[in-house]
Amino acid sequence: MSSVLDRIISRKQKEVAESKAIRPLSSIKEKLEDSDRPRDFFAAVSEAGGIRLIAEFKRCSPSAGEIRPGAEPAEIVRGYEKAGAAALSILTDGEDFGGSLDDLRAARKASSLPTLRKEFIIDSYQVNEARLYGADAVLLIAECLDDCLLRSLYREVIDLGMTPLVELHSEENLSRVLDLGATLIGINNRDLITMKTDINHVLKLQEKVPSECVLVAESGIRTRADVEQLEAAGVGAILVGESLLSSSDPSDAAAALLGKL
Repeated sequence: MSSVLDRIISRKQKEVAESKAIRPLSSIKEKLEDSDRPRDFFAAVSEAGGIRLIAEFKRCSPSAGEIRPGAEPAEIVRGYEKAGAAALSILTDGEDFGGSLDDLRAARKASSLPTLRKEFIIDSYQVNEARLYGADAVLLIAECLDDCLLRSLYREVIDLGMTPLVELHSEENLSRVLDLGATLIGINNRDLITMKTDINHVLKLQEKVPSECVLVAESGIRTRADVEQLEAAGVGAILVGESLLSSSDPSDAAAALLGKL
């Protein structure tokens, strides 16, 4: 793992321990009994009729710094839905991305689109927490998890009625992800060591992903030409945040990526 990822995972371990001390997992599970049914994230991003957009909300990132400080998720996600996005991705990490679980809840209430909790998930506690705050899908990053934990969390996401989006960057992790039986696979174009992005990375790995899987390209997608190139290669969906949120109008930027502006 990169030093950046090492730092984040170490911080997450402390955050989860603190959260468990304040609110035990048992109390979260009790409240889940009254939660609404998850929306079908997989169906939304695998629907036929062109490449699907998972539009992301975040305020900042370690690579870009401040992107849209002070932004409110409800307003942004309504614009994304109007622009034709298929689903939402909400960053809930606070220190590096300016997010929170309250952002997840607010976005879920403001839009009818299925919503992904994008987070550095390392513990079952976070999966249950995601469902409590309205997540319909959870991101699992192969680089963050050993085989045993990856398999356990993947199964728990499904058992809670949500969709697991399993992400990788390094090609060596692809076999681990496929061994899970994952059908929604994200390939992050950002090198977690250099933090640089290369849209060709997903194109290099695309041929090794079985056709029955829905492939999601993540990071470095900025223009309509990028989207057309990915769609022509067989990529089923794109997850985009920074280029949308750094624009003057994120809704218009989302529509432009989809060729609808």
